[in-house]
Amino acid sequence: MARENVRRWFVPNKRAKNYAEERKAKVHQRGQKEGKELTDYEAGLRSGYLQCQSDHAGMYRYKSAMDAGYSKAEAKKFSREKGTKLKGGKR
Repeated sequence: MARENVRRWFVPNKRAKNYAEERKAKVHQRGQKEGKELTDYEAGLRSGYLQCQSDHAGMYRYKSAMDAGYSKAEAKKFSREKGTKLKGGKR
């Protein structure tokens, strides 16, 4: 799967919990910038609002794939693909 066609999403309440911790600490707690101070822009991103569309789209795609009979691994893969349509059920 090409990198530009990957949707990165989390369960919204998990993202919100992680971001709330980072905003309180005012420091990156994960990833490449771990330990560095958050800029005002990055703190704004961590309000979670800007990522909610991708999170909800990913959850919708995961649940629709599971309802169509896909395995958890297949549904996870499908939910992270951008611009693909669900092809028939597996039942």
